[in-house]
Amino acid sequence: MGRPDSDRTRPRRDARNTRLVLGWVACVLAVTALALVSLAVGSRTVPLDGVWRAVTGRGDATETAIVWQLRMPRTVLGCVVGAALGVAGVVMQALTRNPLAEPGLAGVNAGASFAVVLAISLFGVTRTSGYVWFAFAGAVLAALAVHGLTRHGASAGAHTRLVLAGAALSATLGAVTGILTMFDTNTFDSYRFWVVGALENRGTPALVAAVPFVAAGTALALPLGPALNALALGEDQGSALGVRTGVVRTAGLASVILLCGAATAAAGPIAFVGLVVPHALRMFLGPDVRWLLAYAIPAGAALVLASDIAGRVAARPGEIEAGIVTAFIGAPVLMWLANRTKAVRI
Repeated sequence: MGRPDSDRTRPRRDARNTRLVLGWVACVLAVTALALVSLAVGSRTVPLDGVWRAVTGRGDATETAIVWQLRMPRTVLGCVVGAALGVAGVVMQALTRNPLAEPGLAGVNAGASFAVVLAISLFGVTRTSGYVWFAFAGAVLAALAVHGLTRHGASAGAHTRLVLAGAALSATLGAVTGILTMFDTNTFDSYRFWVVGALENRGTPALVAAVPFVAAGTALALPLGPALNALALGEDQGSALGVRTGVVRTAGLASVILLCGAATAAAGPIAFVGLVVPHALRMFLGPDVRWLLAYAIPAGAALVLASDIAGRVAARPGEIEAGIVTAFIGAPVLMWLANRTKAVRI
């Protein structure tokens, strides 16, 4: 009598899982290498051996100050923001079953931008450390408003209503933000440095404010992988498999709020990371959301760090903000995705 099918397929499944684990470790090592380069590159280049001496406490005073006070918070913030946007993108695309979706569809970016403008114009906030809390509050309130607009009605069209409500709210808040900045030049001058999306001059306060929310959002998103895999089969099939679709959607949207809200508050709107990372990973990993979530952490960090480094190198001794570089990367990818002949549903 032959072995059961499960016994015959187990070696192949185990081998694939081993390759995926090794690939994930390789991604983490790549992020580590990019982090070292980020610590070395800038208006004043620090050799890699000097970076190592500074990190281990054996460097001279100048190198140590550059690495620890200026570049270390920026590098760690890049890793945190990239990981948050990557994971949020995977969750958002899984919830909507649309690879063209990105976290900004939940109204997070528009809400954060609107709150920053109000903070500048009404309360005179001019420091990044002050923007963080206003931006996060605006992101949360906007995303909750989108959720409130879409939670009623049949579950079959929930993801469509989510996209439409998010797009409508984003357009409305964007219009109001534009009006406020049009008639208040002082507000516009301060706002334009935040809205481009950058890691420069954010400092430790922005990092400290973002990390707890990113950690909470990641802890909420990672266990959703199996349920999101079931939902990819359709609402009815997911319910038949025992998935509580309403709970999963609420938890997924909560993770997107925490992740994208904190990342946007800390670094400003960095576009296309939540779009590019999930789609690129899906080309290599397939549709399994569990592995996509795991890989999105180092992949998102790598994309933001690489963009930040490229911006510093391309315009030395000045720099191009990371949000602009990711837009240059993401815009062609979006056009390519939009023109693909395959269906957009996952």
